[in-house]
Amino acid sequence: MTGFPLRRRPFLAALAGLATVSSASAVEAPTQKTRIGIIGTGHVGTTLAELWVRAGYHVMVSARSLMEAQSLATSLGPLATAGTPAQAAVFGDVVVLAVPYGAIPQLGPQLSRTLMDKIVLDPSNPYPWRDGAIADTAQRDGAGVTTQRYFPSAHVVRAFNSIDMSTLRSEAHRVAPLLAVPVAGDDAQAVSQVSVLVKAAGFDPVVTGNLATAKLFQPGSTGFELERDVAGLKQALNLPQ
Repeated sequence: MTGFPLRRRPFLAALAGLATVSSASAVEAPTQKTRIGIIGTGHVGTTLAELWVRAGYHVMVSARSLMEAQSLATSLGPLATAGTPAQAAVFGDVVVLAVPYGAIPQLGPQLSRTLMDKIVLDPSNPYPWRDGAIADTAQRDGAGVTTQRYFPSAHVVRAFNSIDMSTLRSEAHRVAPLLAVPVAGDDAQAVSQVSVLVKAAGFDPVVTGNLATAKLFQPGSTGFELERDVAGLKQALNLPQ
């Protein structure tokens, strides 16, 4: 009997080693993918939802009509769910304002508390003929800066607004060089996270700088509707290569 404990020690040590490895693996396991809430089921919301679902992200789509959101979610498959705009704002780590720019002053008071400390991705463009006075303000001050005023406690990032959605659909994951998507924001971590989503959708992100620089690629600017690779976009916007 005296020999049994001695033979048992290596076995117990091996078990302990396995437990240590399992524990380390749990710590090092990749974190769950970013959850994305999308407000709006028009051309912009639908296109972005399709690209991210295809990349394996969980997306909640929302609209004024829950039936519209449910129909879209069903067409996207099991990674997509439907909800109200308020539910999408709660669901998403990143919340996308895929709405006409004129809706932003209305959404601000409704959702700004829910979106506190969250990333708000704004791909909407201001057009005076459609959006009224807020569009004039956004064209003068910059759409990114203007959106941030309505969501003061969120981290607003501008992206996916400068290229037509039909182009994004057809050019996603194209043979290199990839199409470049400009990104602007004041919070470095938020910009980094949105840049990851740009890559997942099938494009190369080009960070232009803070939110004020989003003016470089909104309607009426040099960078609006530019379809370039990274080098071409940086050259057109006079950014460091």
